[in-house]
Amino acid sequence: MPAYFASLPGAVLQAEGPDAGAVWHFGNPVGEQRALESGRALVELAQRAVLTITGPDRLSWLNSISSQRLLGLQPGDSSETLLLDPSGRIEHAVRLVEDGETLWLIVDAVEAPSLLDFLTRMKFMLRVEIADVTAERAVIGSTVPLFALESSRDADAAASASAAQADPADVGTVVWQDPWSQVVPGGHQYAAADHDYSAWKWFETVVARDFAAGLAERVEDGHAAAAGAAAAEALRIAARRPRFATEVDERSIPHELDWLRSAVHLDKGCYRGQETVAKVHNLGHPPRRLVLLHLDGSDAVLPAAGDEVVAGDAVVGHVTSSALHHELGPVALAVVKRNTDASAELRVRSQGVEVAAAQEVVVPPSAGAEADVPRLPRLGAVARPPRNG
Repeated sequence: MPAYFASLPGAVLQAEGPDAGAVWHFGNPVGEQRALESGRALVELAQRAVLTITGPDRLSWLNSISSQRLLGLQPGDSSETLLLDPSGRIEHAVRLVEDGETLWLIVDAVEAPSLLDFLTRMKFMLRVEIADVTAERAVIGSTVPLFALESSRDADAAASASAAQADPADVGTVVWQDPWSQVVPGGHQYAAADHDYSAWKWFETVVARDFAAGLAERVEDGHAAAAGAAAAEALRIAARRPRFATEVDERSIPHELDWLRSAVHLDKGCYRGQETVAKVHNLGHPPRRLVLLHLDGSDAVLPAAGDEVVAGDAVVGHVTSSALHHELGPVALAVVKRNTDASAELRVRSQGVEVAAAQEVVVPPSAGAEADVPRLPRLGAVARPPRNG
């Protein structure tokens, strides 16, 4: 799909990775971060795909096969859910918006074909219809609601008056608000309590493609401000927010990434993979855990996804995503072995050098079977009457 902001002056496209083809920045990544964070800029999320599910069984059906409780979603409600394999490993992470007639699914583009195939195979005789509408829709990211942005050239605002005053229904928009800022009902947080997650505000607005093209024109005319995808990634990493296209691999389970806080309901009916979710949560510990790394920038090396994280002489994990943050400096998310000492000084092997990395715990080594953790019912846990004789 075309990146409408790619034709804007100064646009630099990302050449590889999950955001390949998207505008990475416009020449000032740090300034773009500040503008995006303060609600003065928007970003075209060119590597998002949009699917829809219609039909009267849409909520009960997706509820039955995914990790989040979706029954009772009202028009305008946002949610997030995971689709797991039978062993509890993450196969898809889906952003959801219900509008009263249609359930909108926003996903990283790399997972859209397999997700569409899986959903199509799973619908059986239920009254649901699934469609990939990416060809007609684009996704715009912002830290304040797109249609609440004020338009002012002097303030370098992120939308023109016509965009800010438009009725979202008139331009076919759907707004997803990221639930990561707080633990959702039925969820549980493993992450360290000393980080203020409530500061994270993120919106993804699904718009018609001609409207996205109009936004690009307003940016070029100086009536709106744009940031590249690099700015969005830097803010996401600083918020310890996992993303399917970067943090998930073939072994990932929700506990490792603290995804129980926003995408798993601990008191709902069974779904594929629930047995593993329950077993790890109730009785064990995830084999790996997410950390935020504060990197030494003296060598001017920013590690890349896949770079080894070492403690002493042992490789304990790998970087999943990295960025130069406008306040924190170079940072990265990494997944390391659970038993890695939480106080250990780590290093990242990148570009032939070892970069010192101060570890900030996101998921603690104790995550899982803790005394104060709400218990998740396991499959088959219902007591059976004694057998006669």
